Amino acid sequence: MKYGHALLAISGSESNPGAPIGLALYFFNFSTWTGRPGLYLEDLYVKPEYRSKGVGKAFFAELAAVAQEKNCARMDWSVLKWNQPSIDFYEKSLGAKAQDEWVGMRLEEAGIEGLKKFTSKSS
Repeated sequence: MKYGHALLAISGSESNPGAPIGLALYFFNFSTWTGRPGLYLEDLYVKPEYRSKGVGKAFFAELAAVAQEKNCARMDWSVLKWNQPSIDFYEKSLGAKAQDEWVGMRLEEAGIEGLKKFTSKSS
């Protein structure tokens, strides 16, 4: 079973490739609101010296092609509140809209383990 997919940006050319310069890690989810899959971008990284050179836009163009091929209704990702340069890029360059009506929630391993107390097997 595949849990994630990755895109890798490499410097140089196709005939003379160089070193990795960026990574986009994504997976598919499902929306009950749209009844269709969605593409969730988990991580996007571009080496600092390659930023503002179109690598991020190229990643998003490729992700959009994947999303359309898989009939995704939307693409989602998270960005840290303090990361204003990335927020500006997403809003101004891509036209993305911040989602402020949702609060992210998380359980880590200990919390996942703790959920066992709610099973009928825990008695």
